[in-house]
Amino acid sequence: MTVDPIRREDVCRAVDIYLQIAYPNSVPLRAHDQLQIIQTSQGECLQCGALVRDTKATSPRYNIRLGNQSYPHMKIAVELPPNGQQYLFRVDTHDRHCCPGPTSPEYGAFRQLMEKNQQVADDVEAAWESAGLPTFKSFLREDLARRRAAMQR
Repeated sequence: MTVDPIRREDVCRAVDIYLQIAYPNSVPLRAHDQLQIIQTSQGECLQCGALVRDTKATSPRYNIRLGNQSYPHMKIAVELPPNGQQYLFRVDTHDRHCCPGPTSPEYGAFRQLMEKNQQVADDVEAAWESAGLPTFKSFLREDLARRRAAMQR
């Protein structure tokens, strides 16, 4: 099965939309630099220095760490869905692995941060879909529609 290559323009649009939502007041230079690296790199977009391959993932996945106003570790993930045909975009809040336990004094504040991160992720992914960029949620909806149509034949 061949994979549709990801277009540099789509990655740049995804990053630009992300930055507008994650940093409504002012985009930090380090995050802006990531976009500039993607825009100016030569060769295949996924091989540029801003996208880091996740070597632990079972299928190709690349991350761009951009953060947000409250949390510096949030990322854009560029990955293949289960059908492996076209790369899509997903926001990785990158906060679930380090949540303190419910009895920790930091638990409440960290849960608030996680909720804020999830809202940013939801807003970014909705904006990507509105812009016509492929997301995991849009893949799931399209896959479900295909399956329903196949069952009705």
